[in-house]
Amino acid sequence: MNLPHPTTATAARADTTPRLFVLNLSAGSVLSMTPDGKDQQVIASRCHMPDGVAVDVDAGRVYWTNMGVPDVDDGTIERADLDGSNRVTIVPQGVTHTPKQIHLETESGKLYWSDREGMRVMRCNLDGSAVETLVVTGDPKADRGDQTRWCVGIAIDPQAGEIYWTQKGSDNAGVGRILRAGIELPPGQTAANRSDVEVWIDRLPEPIDLEIDHEQRLLYWTDRGDPPNGNTVNRASLDSPPGKARPEIVLTHLMEGIGLALDAPGERMFVTDLGGSVYVAGLDGSQGHPILFAQGNLSGVAYAELPTAKA
Repeated sequence: MNLPHPTTATAARADTTPRLFVLNLSAGSVLSMTPDGKDQQVIASRCHMPDGVAVDVDAGRVYWTNMGVPDVDDGTIERADLDGSNRVTIVPQGVTHTPKQIHLETESGKLYWSDREGMRVMRCNLDGSAVETLVVTGDPKADRGDQTRWCVGIAIDPQAGEIYWTQKGSDNAGVGRILRAGIELPPGQTAANRSDVEVWIDRLPEPIDLEIDHEQRLLYWTDRGDPPNGNTVNRASLDSPPGKARPEIVLTHLMEGIGLALDAPGERMFVTDLGGSVYVAGLDGSQGHPILFAQGNLSGVAYAELPTAKA
């Protein structure tokens, strides 16, 4: 990671103000800040192990997952206005087990997320209704100890009609995978027996969060495993056939990397890690440097350009 020359701050598009939304796992809070880490505002507190975050700019809302306590099965999904008002639980306890990364698909008006100990990929409407299970990777009771079945990160490729998710495996076991399937279930099949699930990349240290650069057709992911391949941000072509993708490491020296957000028009990425740092770098990893450090344990991050308030 190149530290001497900080990444040039990219101006937001006209009439917008860029903001980062960062989850502090140890503090149980949702934070908003400028892309240089300043003007921090607490959007929500007393969150129960927040992990994934997504922003609906048009509606002026932020969504986040709460993992809860895995043995209790008390995970939830919440939303609030961007100033923290009108906070509400849209997916209550007992519906999803341990929700992790969340993705907002604006065209369909759906929220997608990975459920770790629930061993499934799920979605719902933006108000929490119509919860569906799209993929089942195991039985939460019978397979509880099998971390290779745990679903963690998620991303949607509407252009190809596909969904991607990570299954990280045990710590540093080198059995982490990124899988993909169609967004919709094949006719006559179920989430547990669908035939279109493909292992896109395997033998990764511990892949976590996913993000897509749709213009360049690149999938990015964090990996919290040990170096040299772990503690990194990686990318590969979305158009690679299963088993043929060639991962490129673009950022290194993270402290258990988790959250990832792309500002593709601005040609930069933002990354968080459990060491408490927020990093900014070019999409190719150049000029990477921390903008915050020692902030506790950080999990999800989202980048959004909000309408600038008129005087």
